[in-house]
Amino acid sequence: MRVFVTGASGFIGSAVVKNLLAAGHQVLGMARSDASAQTLTDMGIQVHRGDVHDLESLRKGAALADGVIHLAFVHDFTTYVENCETDRKAIEAMGAVLAGTGHPLLVTSGTGAPVTPGQLRGENEPPAPSKVQPRMATEEAAFAVSRLGVPVSVVRLPPSVHARDRHGLVSQLFNLARQKGFSAYIGDGLNRWPAVHRLDAARVFHLALEKGSPLFRYHAVGEEGITLKDIAEAVGRRLNVPVTSLSPEEAVSHFTWMSSFVGANIPASSALTQEHLGWHPENQASLLEDIAQAILPPSVA
Repeated sequence: MRVFVTGASGFIGSAVVKNLLAAGHQVLGMARSDASAQTLTDMGIQVHRGDVHDLESLRKGAALADGVIHLAFVHDFTTYVENCETDRKAIEAMGAVLAGTGHPLLVTSGTGAPVTPGQLRGENEPPAPSKVQPRMATEEAAFAVSRLGVPVSVVRLPPSVHARDRHGLVSQLFNLARQKGFSAYIGDGLNRWPAVHRLDAARVFHLALEKGSPLFRYHAVGEEGITLKDIAEAVGRRLNVPVTSLSPEEAVSHFTWMSSFVGANIPASSALTQEHLGWHPENQASLLEDIAQAILPPSVA
């Protein structure tokens, strides 16, 4: 299969590409910069220039492939709602091209928040409206595209997709701890986040492309829930800074845009994903192990 991959040179995308190549697929990777294009060339795949704002480039890439994995997303949280709407338009543009071809489309969403805070969120739980959770614009777009007859499925990622050098949203907690001189959590810190190692996440995308069912929501979740207190303490130990509990009021000024994320209790399950794809998290490092061994800039190492 020839697969068009957006975000192919990224943290997760590069691992997905390696999985696809190892399985014998051809890959057409989208690159928005010369540096990204060189990265893809070095990986031995064909480069397609474009970005998520250039809908025509997305249409052309989708038209050249037998399947699409959409991983690209604008990770600027100051324009988060706008970025989610950009993702909606990108999915709809590629879906229009794939209509009638039978070629699969795999899109990327987040595990998000369960209906009841703290309840384990499963794959069958439908997305909240995008007005409530903006990231769910992706899943609304997937449903719209499915009505065109496109076999589209969703991979939901947890807030921390990690390795030793990057940790998803936990990387932001590292940055804040460096800036403020202490690592923090909110209240008792017993609220939980799910997590997955990037190599385990990459295998979910590969398997979902080959074996996925239309409109199935796959959860690339390796650990169902790690408490924010444990995460903050691990960050504190790695940076050798104190760890502090903040009140909800203090958290707003400390974490700014992240305060709602840091206080969220959002554990998630991957039980159905494991059953459906035959996928199981392998012996990769846990989130806390990767934090303990985190690769830091020389000034803080």
